[in-house]
Amino acid sequence: MNTPSHYIVNFALLGKTFGAEYKIPMIIGSILPDIPIFIFYFFAKFVLQIPSEKIWSQAYYEPFWQDLIAFFHSFPIAIIGLVICLGFGWKSIAVLFISMIIHDLCDFPVHNDDAHRHFFPFSNYRFISPISYWDPKHYGKYVAFGEMSLVIGLTPIVLSLLSTNFSQIIVVIIDCLYLVGYFRFYLF
Repeated sequence: MNTPSHYIVNFALLGKTFGAEYKIPMIIGSILPDIPIFIFYFFAKFVLQIPSEKIWSQAYYEPFWQDLIAFFHSFPIAIIGLVICLGFGWKSIAVLFISMIIHDLCDFPVHNDDAHRHFFPFSNYRFISPISYWDPKHYGKYVAFGEMSLVIGLTPIVLSLLSTNFSQIIVVIIDCLYLVGYFRFYLF
């Protein structure tokens, strides 16, 4: 899934359960697994100046980046972190790990040849899904439509949980970007 989708889905699922004091850990946990990918892209594109076609076909698969991405998408690491936090009563960080687990659960079924190693460091297994959230060769057009529909469908719930106009505007902007992006990349 796309990173903004994780924010919307996690907030809709966890917002009422944990309340306003846990919004920041929910948000951080929803996007944290993808942060290494953003760092990788920035480094590859702007520091190393790798051509775009090589970024995702070669550089992305370098062992260092794959291990870092796997660490942040790992069910075992997130679950161990959650158990430790619950044991010490660190509820805010526990919420962060719960949000990361939801992120990983959402990613698991929608990655094909870019699948993460969700059981790292205990296994290098990658679930190669027959569908992809982006790749048209693996029904990406339809999965992207489903993702966009889910995000837009959850928007009323998320808007009701947000207390500031600024945060509500951000969600509406995310929805607009999904609509424009979908129509631009998959329909035209």
